[in-house]
Amino acid sequence: MRLFEAIVEANHRAIAGDEKAGLRPADFADSLPVASLTCIDARLNPLIPEVLGIPEEQFIWLRNAGNIITGSFSSTMRSLALACAVKGAREIVIIGHTDCQVCKTTTMQLLERFKNIGVERNLLPENISEYFGMFASERQNVIKACDFVRHSPLIGRQIPVHGLLVDIGTGKLEWLVNGYQTFATMGDKWNEVVKSAGETVDKLKSLTDFQIGEMKFPETKIGEAVTSAADWLSQKVGALEAKPPADAEKTTASTAVNIAKHVVQFAETHWPKPGEETPRPGGQRPRSPLPPPIRPKPIPRQGRK
Repeated sequence: MRLFEAIVEANHRAIAGDEKAGLRPADFADSLPVASLTCIDARLNPLIPEVLGIPEEQFIWLRNAGNIITGSFSSTMRSLALACAVKGAREIVIIGHTDCQVCKTTTMQLLERFKNIGVERNLLPENISEYFGMFASERQNVIKACDFVRHSPLIGRQIPVHGLLVDIGTGKLEWLVNGYQTFATMGDKWNEVVKSAGETVDKLKSLTDFQIGEMKFPETKIGEAVTSAADWLSQKVGALEAKPPADAEKTTASTAVNIAKHVVQFAETHWPKPGEETPRPGGQRPRSPLPPPIRPKPIPRQGRK
């Protein structure tokens, strides 16, 4: 079990009434410290340390209004990047919370509140919502922030990026973005694709034995062979799209190789080799039809005046 798997499990057990539920940080020393971004809501001050169970010295706590990230090179991303590069954070978690006041504030309400503190509209940025990162859903805000962090070139690919939502009333955690799954998908699948591509090229190299310039294609069978191959490939691709295998990560790498192997076998079976004659009914070669005779057209003579 990994760090945040243990955190979420212990949290849910505690919410259900298990008095023995808790995290043993010593068991996850390789995943600490953790860098976290939360909202500035004061209600989170005692809540976050309690629901996570991470020691204070292993918890790098970053905060801004609404736990908002506006871009892959924003000031918040700068702090997260330094938390990893300088302070040694090994995992990142974005934690949103229910009953967020930033989420409940509309653009018009925000303009009115700025006016009440003496800030007129002409002094504010033109696009208020974009500048302040206004959002309408706490969950979508966490997911969007995780996406910015995961795709930022400032964050190493080996660092998992998680997204949690904490219930401000009960303290229950909802795991919105599992950084372990995202990391496995980006790393392991890429390696499988590269390996599969190399094996597929090796399989298709055998097709170079066919010298296209010297081949004598049959007049009737080649269309049927191509159609059959196209239908077979379409069925295979359709099956892959409609019914993905249960263990997709293990079968993805072998699928392209198997298809390439079948294409080679099909070509070896149905494509004639150089120098081979395609048998014809009756053993006779078809005769080329003679062109129609050219008949001169009479030129009408014009009467003399």
